[in-house]
Amino acid sequence: MSALLDWKHISFAHPLYFGLLLLIPFMLWWQQRTRKKANAAMRLTTLSGIAFVKPTWRVRFRPVLTVLRAIALVTLIIALARPQSSNVTENIDSEGVDIVLSIDVSGSMLAEDLKPNRIEAAKRVAMNFVDQRPTDRLGLVIFSGESFTQCPITIDHNVLKEQISQVKSGVLVDGTAIGMGLATGVDRLRYAKGKSRILILLTDGVNNTGLIDPMTALEIAKSYKVRVYTIGVGTEGQAPFPVQTPFGIQKQMVPVQIDEPLLRKIATETGGKYFRAVNNRSLDAIYKEIDKLEKTKIEISSYKHYAELFFPFALIAVICLVLEMVLRYTVFRSIT
Repeated sequence: MSALLDWKHISFAHPLYFGLLLLIPFMLWWQQRTRKKANAAMRLTTLSGIAFVKPTWRVRFRPVLTVLRAIALVTLIIALARPQSSNVTENIDSEGVDIVLSIDVSGSMLAEDLKPNRIEAAKRVAMNFVDQRPTDRLGLVIFSGESFTQCPITIDHNVLKEQISQVKSGVLVDGTAIGMGLATGVDRLRYAKGKSRILILLTDGVNNTGLIDPMTALEIAKSYKVRVYTIGVGTEGQAPFPVQTPFGIQKQMVPVQIDEPLLRKIATETGGKYFRAVNNRSLDAIYKEIDKLEKTKIEISSYKHYAELFFPFALIAVICLVLEMVLRYTVFRSIT
């Protein structure tokens, strides 16, 4: 009976039968009119002689017969319309894409040419990107003078986003080790079982340290068939950078230096693409383009199961009709 109350999952096999509901008011009117004609009438000059006579309980409750017949007709029409509960089962078949985000957290990422600064802008678009990949496994690597796996590849995107939110500059030895950021990301992907292995490497500088040379890391990426999208972050020319002075934090203009030839080479030789983000809007657009380029193929198979629910309505109709007939010819029997 609980299924009767879950109307969200109920459909009707023959909904045209509901048109019969329009006949019910007419049928009730015709029944009332016929009963009045059948009753005997007696003309009186005045009603004062019988005004004190109160109607009996049988007269008061006689309309119950009409109510029972109306309920019977309504439930019978619902039964004829064949209510059915449906249960949809979906099988999702996803090819799967494994993605690692490798983000530069060196001191230069505190520059404020992107708002509020480069690292916070990178975190925001990274979390938005994660939301757009619900069926993919993603991980997070951070690097500066060294590299670190902030979050292994996972399908638990809430955990990943929490780890992204905790990323900050100063937690690793300063510097820009692009080779380390690339190699660690590839290491996270080399045993991945997805059909595609993607690395998105974001940096704002020139490789100046690290145990692994970028060219060596590139060869490792190619050997494991990891496609790398590289993003250079920073405006053209100079960018404002917060500097601690005896008078507090002051803004100083520092030159923006990005090794674009290296980033372009890494992307091209792995089948990826190089992007340049000079402001928040362009950084958003870059991640959206990567999202379109690396769409996951998803196949959804739906199976709908039906359960017939007409029987309870038919049973109610029969009970109401039988009860109405019994009461009409016993308790509410009238002599005309």
